[in-house]
Amino acid sequence: MSACVPTRATDSNPNANRTKRVHPPHSPPPPPRRRFRVAGADVSASIAVFLIALPLSLGIALATGAPLQAGLVAAAAGGLVAGLLGGCPLQVSGPAAGLTVVTADLIHRYGWRTTCAITVLAGLAQLALGCVRVARTALAVSPAIVHGMLAGIGVTIAVAQLHIVLGGTPQSSVLANLRALPAQLADLHPADVAMSVLTLALLLLWPRVPGRLGHLMRKIPAALIAVAGATLTASLTGLSLAKVDLPSWSSHALAGLPEGPVLGIAAAVLTTTLVCSVQSLLGAVAVDKLVAGQPGLSARVGRSDLNRELLGQGAANIVSGVLGGLPVAGVAVRSSANVKAGAVSRNSTMLHGVLVVVAALLMVPVLELIPLASLAALVMAVGIQMVSLHHIRTVTRHREVLVYAVTTLGVVLLGVLEGVLLGVTVAVAVALNRLAHTRITHEHDEKEGVHHVHVRGQLTFLAVPRLSRILHLVPQGADVVVELDGSFMDHAAYESLQDWQNAHTARGGSAELTGRRTGVRDTEPGRTGSDATPAGTATGATTGTATEAPARTTADAPTGEPTTSTACRCHPWTPWRNHQCDHRRSAPADGHPAEPTDQPTDRPAPGAAEPTDPGTGTRPGTGPHLGTGTGTGTGTGTSPDTHPGTGTNPGTGPGGHQLARGISAFQRDTAPLVRGELARLAKEGQRPSQLFLTCADSRLVTSMITSSGPGDLFVVRNVGNLVPPPGEESGDDSVAAAIEYAVDVLRVRSITVCGHSGCGAMQALLNSEPGGARTPLKRWLRHGLPSLERMADDGRPWARLAGRAPADAVEQLCLTNVVQQLEHLRGHESVARALREGALELHGMYFHVGEAQAYLLTEEDGDELFDGVGVADMSA
Repeated sequence: MSACVPTRATDSNPNANRTKRVHPPHSPPPPPRRRFRVAGADVSASIAVFLIALPLSLGIALATGAPLQAGLVAAAAGGLVAGLLGGCPLQVSGPAAGLTVVTADLIHRYGWRTTCAITVLAGLAQLALGCVRVARTALAVSPAIVHGMLAGIGVTIAVAQLHIVLGGTPQSSVLANLRALPAQLADLHPADVAMSVLTLALLLLWPRVPGRLGHLMRKIPAALIAVAGATLTASLTGLSLAKVDLPSWSSHALAGLPEGPVLGIAAAVLTTTLVCSVQSLLGAVAVDKLVAGQPGLSARVGRSDLNRELLGQGAANIVSGVLGGLPVAGVAVRSSANVKAGAVSRNSTMLHGVLVVVAALLMVPVLELIPLASLAALVMAVGIQMVSLHHIRTVTRHREVLVYAVTTLGVVLLGVLEGVLLGVTVAVAVALNRLAHTRITHEHDEKEGVHHVHVRGQLTFLAVPRLSRILHLVPQGADVVVELDGSFMDHAAYESLQDWQNAHTARGGSAELTGRRTGVRDTEPGRTGSDATPAGTATGATTGTATEAPARTTADAPTGEPTTSTACRCHPWTPWRNHQCDHRRSAPADGHPAEPTDQPTDRPAPGAAEPTDPGTGTRPGTGPHLGTGTGTGTGTGTSPDTHPGTGTNPGTGPGGHQLARGISAFQRDTAPLVRGELARLAKEGQRPSQLFLTCADSRLVTSMITSSGPGDLFVVRNVGNLVPPPGEESGDDSVAAAIEYAVDVLRVRSITVCGHSGCGAMQALLNSEPGGARTPLKRWLRHGLPSLERMADDGRPWARLAGRAPADAVEQLCLTNVVQQLEHLRGHESVARALREGALELHGMYFHVGEAQAYLLTEEDGDELFDGVGVADMSA
């Protein structure tokens, strides 16, 4: 990836004539360079994977009707080619059960040589997709469709292999197999059934042997034991069975020119590409999750490059097709076995491919002793496992069981491509139905005398007739609360709601609009706390227009005096923004509503005076913005406007009202959802996996930018995300204590130092002048002086941003500061010890606030490069 280098006035090339680093400051020193060698863990893992892959490759070839050598060719190509070129080092590729139905249909329609040519064309298509970097787009397919496709393929495999298990021959389709099943049951072959039952019994019972003996026995794959046990039994008893027949490699059929209708061949290539790509990419994501669960392994392997993985899969399919092999895809069973067996690099996958080649050339006499019924039973078990109860429960919980069921039935009855297209159609229809479906209910609270109208879902023009009908059921002059529980409101619904509200209030009634993100409830001047009477509130839904809500008046219950709700216009904010509408103009003494303005509530009108901060009396935006909040005693400091008639006491000031509203909203909306999880955390104690050290800037919401929840992050925030180096004079017990506690007590697996754009601390460092009063802020910022010195050192390469140059010197210092603080972090004894033991990782991060873009610190040619993280990357 190209990286734009920032320009200095003294040198247009900041990396010219500079000394390169020996190692990046955010990771342990690398070991000395050695010649190529294979770790012992990779050797043992490759043997375990090979023992699983060998019988499965033969079984899948048998299930497709291809030559049995084709399964071995695909396993070797997947191990050697995809293992070498792929972007997921620990994923094992080869012939996959998910491709069985597709391949069997192609062989039945076009013959074996044309099927090999289709595999080659599918590989070329994968190369093209990888080159245009669309790998992550494949992950946008609904999981219900993917799981339904795999379930349909599993049902098809199981029904077909059942005929071989019973000693017969499978038919061309599921319906034909089901129709022929009664006749097959009437004509059983006892020897085949016996070997199949023995294989299934060993496959089921081997992983369940208890005790220490069972723990040792489970190190041998159950698939190998099942097939080996059946083979040994068949050989010792002399049963007459159909067995594996591997013809001479000299007669092995290679790929030929595709023969058949162009549209049919194109559809076949599309289907093969789709199934191979989706299964491989989903497998790579699953392997990433397995690797992330092992802290020592994640530091060595890293995250998968899905576009490179697509390129590797494409190259493997080209090689496999040319050499007469089955289509290749990432295989979940072999990949998980590879990770669990202790593999630490792609050498394990490649060695497994080498072992397959050796077996194909030297173990032919042994392989020809395997009964076909045993292989069929093994593949049938794999097909049954593809119908996962866990997946069914998941799609049911997310209300996508219809998509899952339709896709499964479509694959079983029509074919893979047809079933997937049918599933996509149903998924789109379900999404549109959810968008258009709005639930509107009306309840009357007789005790309080208030009518509640609850709107759940998106409020569009399609829901306007029902909304109007429900609203007109409310009696004239009644008190009404309309709760909008959704995230969108279009223009038609907005106007309908406002027209009704105006008509209802004109007839003496009161109407209050609330929602998940409600606006400020206006109060009488001088009234505070719980005595404030709620007037109108801004709607919490996002409206499709910029039209502002008109002012409205409600009656104050205790006094009968009217209170005025000033006009308010809320813009469409994101869900985590606790946006509140502020007072624009106090109500006149006569109680008439104030005229609305046309400006947004969080910015002054053109030409108007800037609002002042009640805590400091300074204008927002002047001076270094340190992100520590404004105002005194409010706890949030988000309201910049002065409020006549109220003080700065947390219970009476505007900030206090906002804090109380936020707490009330949490208790009402969020607490019921998280209470169970928090109760579990309270019982078990905190077990965070990361220490996240960042700036105190209020714009950095750590849970938002890391998609984390309660118990995930141990967070330390300070001005400038500084890590004081250890030592009596320069150390800081607060930060050092947090680091020690996180590493030694909580046993976090990673520490991240996160800087951000527009950091006021970095601006203050650049503008600092010697002398002057030694304020607490200046004394704290001395820990950032090494970052200044680092940036001014011409002997060091600058920390860089990928894709563009830093905007200014402040941004360059923000990047440099992250790198420098990582070096300070390494100086702490607990951190250094954990790094030596391989139990801890250090990461650097930079967050651009204005662009909402995260950058992670990586290494490129010895330099510190902050590389962007995209939306698609996060989904993995």
